[in-house]
Amino acid sequence: MERILRSLEGLEYGSLNITVHDSQITQIERVEKYRYPLEKSNTVKGRNYASPQEK
Repeated sequence: MERILRSLEGLEYGSLNITVHDSQITQIERVEKYRYPLEKSNTVKGRNYASPQEK
């Protein structure tokens, strides 16, 4: 239980996968994801489009 709690510390986004064999925990896998805010852009598929204010 202590290792599971330590694996969860500081995990903001992600998952913890606990593998059990014969009623024993054999593996703890931590996947951490980082989220970045998207910047607004006028580019769609490599093409630039003017905003309505720029027309």
